[in-house]
Amino acid sequence: MFKKIWKKIGPNPLDQQLKKAARQGCKTILIPWNRGLGDIALGLYAIVYRIREFIPHAEITFLTRPDLLDGFQLLQGVEVLAVPDWSRGKPAILPTDLPPFDLILSDADPTHWVAWQRGTLTPKMQWNPAWDSLCERFNLPPGCTAIHVHCETSYYFERNWPSDRWQELFSSLKEPLILLGLKKEPIFQHPHLYDLRGETSLFEILSILKNRCRCLIAPDSGILGMIYFLNTSFPLRLVSLWADPYHGILKQNVASPNPLLDHRPLISPDRKNAAHIPVSQVREAVC
Repeated sequence: MFKKIWKKIGPNPLDQQLKKAARQGCKTILIPWNRGLGDIALGLYAIVYRIREFIPHAEITFLTRPDLLDGFQLLQGVEVLAVPDWSRGKPAILPTDLPPFDLILSDADPTHWVAWQRGTLTPKMQWNPAWDSLCERFNLPPGCTAIHVHCETSYYFERNWPSDRWQELFSSLKEPLILLGLKKEPIFQHPHLYDLRGETSLFEILSILKNRCRCLIAPDSGILGMIYFLNTSFPLRLVSLWADPYHGILKQNVASPNPLLDHRPLISPDRKNAAHIPVSQVREAVC
């Protein structure tokens, strides 16, 4: 209880470290990160922003696992190094052969360190136009609806929609559907279905959404956060499914930097389980 109170009324740990680093003339900063993709936009962007306020010319490097490399390419003005044997959910041990850094921000805690940003700071993930062509190898028609059917993470509440609800929705949609995610399970049926689960990089997913899709349906996830904060203009209807709305892009509570994004969040009536969002409500938002 004391720790929770101190977090609210005590000095900000990030600001304390940065003030000291600025006085000491620190220039090179390392931030190890082995958590989620969505945190790059929702937390690490603000940490970089804060570092620049204290040390404008800081050289910022992130140390992360290989599957997050693409996500960090969207974060402007930083370097990124990958540790091949890091994996999510396991202790991230710093390599012994790292170059020297003036400051290492270990155990970064965006939830606490940059709580000030909510409702104030708009994260902007930078898009490289060279990535637009990445969608072409999949031979997808225009006007598709993309679906991220499972967020691949577990929480004390249920973020994901059940597979039978997805299938019921798919059976009522006529446009081509694209499935996104990591695993090709469960199996779904639709006359015009492109199951790309496990076949795409992050850049390819974003390219597909930007250049081939009319709509994306997704739970709170890294894909949702990245597309919402992509700093480029393109039309997309974004239907997001929520159990607890005090998370992710809803908790950030700022408009997308994409002026053509049409965001339609759907929130479970019990605020605990996204499965309680009715199919009819999702269908209406999509159509």
